[in-house]
Amino acid sequence: MHELSVARAIVDAATRHADGRRVKLVALRLGSLRQVVPDSLSFYFEIVARDTLCEGATLEQELVAARLRCPACGFEWDPSRGPVTFRCPECATPGEVEAGEELEVESIEVEDAAGAGVPQ
Repeated sequence: MHELSVARAIVDAATRHADGRRVKLVALRLGSLRQVVPDSLSFYFEIVARDTLCEGATLEQELVAARLRCPACGFEWDPSRGPVTFRCPECATPGEVEAGEELEVESIEVEDAAGAGVPQ
């Protein structure tokens, strides 16, 4: 159900920036640490977009893999590979998230006055 509120926020953001024009495409960057199921998000996006400028728009999701970095030794790793750990595999220092927490509307494509797509 978390995906419902995320979908609602995406539709709201796209609608605000569409300037009254119909939205054709919403490009989203979605980090793997966000605990969002992409198929569920697409499903709820379609529902929430009904009767809005986003109705019929495509939700394009770019999935961003998690990447952590050790502040002590600089080692970088993907916490989902091998044993899942948020401590540095080299020196056991707690890692800092470098990537994987993204939840960003990267761009939207809207129709211009003639009905053609215009990136925003």
